[in-house]
Amino acid sequence: QLHLAESGGGTVQAGGSLRLSCQDSGGTFSRYTVGWFRQPPGKERQFVADTSWSGVSTSYADSVKGRFTISRDNAKATVYLQMSSLKPEDTAVYYCAGSRIWATLNGQTPDYWGQGTQVTVSS
Repeated sequence: QLHLAESGGGTVQAGGSLRLSCQDSGGTFSRYTVGWFRQPPGKERQFVADTSWSGVSTSYADSVKGRFTISRDNAKATVYLQMSSLKPEDTAVYYCAGSRIWATLNGQTPDYWGQGTQVTVSS
């Protein structure tokens, strides 16, 4: 199982950067595809990015390509989301999630979720 906890959210001005972290305490982190989803105010939750168990394969939503970078450190059981050139429309609660699958999390509902962290981008 994964036991995920996000950190690093906050308020930033448009054009700024933030790095989110998500650490697993379940002990089997390296066996899972993990990624990030977000839920903007009044909207449904949406896929942001994910990374394969090895970190070699990554995928991104079109809306964040070129601005966000996902990475993982299996030794620290942590996945990161580096967000740059932030826009007001990036405002959302960001969730870390994972599943033990050999595929992207995009279009799927992961089995394990963190509690979420708020990111607010002011204009």
